[in-house]
Amino acid sequence: MLHDLLRIPITGSTVLVPVDVLAAVLVVWALLVRPRSLGRVLVRIAALGVGAVAGLALVWWFGDVQDAFGVAFTSVTRMWVALACAGILLLVVLLVQGGWTGRVVAGAAAASLLLAAGLGINVDFGFYKNVEQAIATNPYKTRTLAERDPAVERLVDLHDWHAPADMPKAGETFSVTIPGTISHFHARKAVVWLPPAAQVRNAPALPVLVALSGQPGEPADLFQTGDIGRYLDRYAAAHDGLAPIVVAPDQLGAPNRNPMCVDSRRLGRSETYVMTDTVDWIRKHLAVATAPTGWGVLGFSEGATCAMQFSSAHPDVFGSALAISSEIAPKNGSLQHTIAVGFGGSRSAYDAATPVAEMRAHGRYADHLVVFGVGGDDAPYKASTATLRAAAAREGIATQLVVSPGSAHDWNTVRYVLAHGLPPVLEHLGLPASGPL
Repeated sequence: MLHDLLRIPITGSTVLVPVDVLAAVLVVWALLVRPRSLGRVLVRIAALGVGAVAGLALVWWFGDVQDAFGVAFTSVTRMWVALACAGILLLVVLLVQGGWTGRVVAGAAAASLLLAAGLGINVDFGFYKNVEQAIATNPYKTRTLAERDPAVERLVDLHDWHAPADMPKAGETFSVTIPGTISHFHARKAVVWLPPAAQVRNAPALPVLVALSGQPGEPADLFQTGDIGRYLDRYAAAHDGLAPIVVAPDQLGAPNRNPMCVDSRRLGRSETYVMTDTVDWIRKHLAVATAPTGWGVLGFSEGATCAMQFSSAHPDVFGSALAISSEIAPKNGSLQHTIAVGFGGSRSAYDAATPVAEMRAHGRYADHLVVFGVGGDDAPYKASTATLRAAAAREGIATQLVVSPGSAHDWNTVRYVLAHGLPPVLEHLGLPASGPL
């Protein structure tokens, strides 16, 4: 029963409306409980107003001025933060005014407002679908894959593939450990998705997508929240079980770490972990294509910046990229801090590591595709996306742009872009053409 409760959706009206109504009722009750005088009621109303203004000021200062979160907050999120702060200040006033009834009601009102705000912000960012997802960062069982033996393995060409009768109907998602053999990077477990065609004997050599989460984040985020497995299941169902193998390694090391997908003494060798340890592990353990035309990299936010860094610097590995809300360059706090922790204090090393510089250094790219995605209301990332796309076009890279209507720097954007941006990437990887997923 607990399992079923944890899986109740928290983004629909069934949960959101009762919580919002309860919060409103409790706030009105807190305003009127044991008033004793009109002055006390007015003080409580003023507390709500001051708290709301304080909440808006906090979002403005930390979000707009300090850019502590790296995103531009929507008006919806700002409203919920304001309401949460209003509830907290109302609680403080009633604690001072005294009376256990008022304190209990004010506590309940503040708690319900915080819950309503948390749920509302979650919907705005499109993150957790249920409680289980919020507490189980990686729900997938761990498997150990044996190394392939090319001497006894018979791979089928994609063009000669015919789905066998015993092929599974859906893809399989599981966790694996990809050791940092060369990089010595301390990574969390990666997540692998195998399409139906990869789960049978004499499977075809399939394309592969390396998928990178945002920061803060987990390797499972693109599956749990981004629904990439669900979109690819739809594709595979329409194409004889064919789809790319997806491997989501941990380029961060921990949810709140940001090594920026570079090698540094202070943050670890994240680039080597992805481009050497992970790439080698994929080739040794999975039946995948060998040429760059069969390899792609995708990511969201910090992961998209990494995708641009890797695809720009390693066109010999990746022939395709899908960058959802990429930054213009690696970033860990201020520019000064970024250069200090990631590049040993060298501005020239930082400049050389930006995707634009990498593209310029490599010159013309042969048969290379980058699909850019961004939220329609995400002004900062629309600007960085435009700059990156123009730089790619200058170097002969084919580009496409997918704009998610009415969303910003959130997982609603991710899901829209995956549904509309994956098909051109899949076709470029050598798979059959498809409409939106």
